Amino acid sequence: MTYTLIALSSITYAMKAKRLLNNMGYYCEIEKTPKTLSSGCGYSIRVKDDSDIITSILSKNGIQHKDRMAVKR
Repeated sequence: MTYTLIALSSITYAMKAKRLLNNMGYYCEIEKTPKTLSSGCGYSIRVKDDSDIITSILSKNGIQHKDRMAVKR
């Protein structure tokens, strides 16, 4: 299974992103950001859908995001 981690600038943005995306029908979970991805607040959202669409939704809703990384499990 492949998913994408999107690092966010704060835990508040992570919670807002999760609520927004889940309400829109997208899978989203909050998890700790791996040190290899980004420094900062330490929280990311994990998404299964197209990360370009997700980051566009976040930007349009004023949710600041940082780096992203594809992860295979």
